[in-house]
Amino acid sequence: MPSSKEIIRNINRRLRSTPRKTLGVAAASAAVAGVVAGAALSAGGANGATSHVTATSPVAATSPVAASSHPAALSRTAGTSGASTLQVSARPLMNSGGTGGSAPAPHHTAVRDDSATDHPAAAPAHPAAAPAHPAAAPTWHHAAPPAATHTMSAPAQHYAPPQPYQFYDSVTPSAIPSGHEIATYADGPFAVSPSQVAGQKVLWIDTNGSDPSANVLDVEPGDATPSQAATWTQQKLSADPSATAIIYTMQSDWPATQSAIGTLPAWMQSHVRWWIADPTGSPHMVPGANATQWYWGPNYDISTANPGF
Repeated sequence: MPSSKEIIRNINRRLRSTPRKTLGVAAASAAVAGVVAGAALSAGGANGATSHVTATSPVAATSPVAASSHPAALSRTAGTSGASTLQVSARPLMNSGGTGGSAPAPHHTAVRDDSATDHPAAAPAHPAAAPAHPAAAPTWHHAAPPAATHTMSAPAQHYAPPQPYQFYDSVTPSAIPSGHEIATYADGPFAVSPSQVAGQKVLWIDTNGSDPSANVLDVEPGDATPSQAATWTQQKLSADPSATAIIYTMQSDWPATQSAIGTLPAWMQSHVRWWIADPTGSPHMVPGANATQWYWGPNYDISTANPGF
């Protein structure tokens, strides 16, 4: 069996024969463990005793190992069952920079059991972390199209502006064709009682200016005068400012009557309507008038009035 000195010399020879190049941590530890294991096997004796070899290999945490640059120390201890354990320790390496101290490195222990016939391979390195989950594909939310709405528009309303209309006047209302607006007398020799025109739309005519509550004042020779027309209008509108004062007259008396009404306040003048007699026998409107009496007949007269008369 080789002596301890021979084993140390073999180890140093192995270390010196290793090329001076940078080794990884695993390579340096394997080289030392192999030498120690071989020596321990030779020292185990022929009795088949199990030999345990513990190799302590210093490796700087951040520096490569130059195996031939450091001497190794060897010690052997006997186990309780006749097994021998060989420990090899080496001085820590300096870092590759060569300027500073070195931190102690972890110890690597190699154990060989002669009774084993095979050794399992070293556990593979941890596999690379699984790639991060790919980004979730964007989810597109397709909004439902708005429900079609059918709006039915109301039919166009054709607005017909008010048109001129005809009305009748008579001292005998019963002679007027039914269905027409009528005008008749509230006083005078031809006064008509309300019962004679019941249910009909009536314009009441005042012949002498004594009834401001009537709708119309008759201004012509033998009836009310132009000055009386002004007084009648003032009394009527003073009693009811929202009322309308209708003045009936001939074209010959119209200018004088207009002069008398012109003396009233403007707002009263704006409530006056002019009904002018011009019996041509044909429907027409005297310029400036609101109604024109264009037909004189034996039983009734016919006039045309503008809307709003």
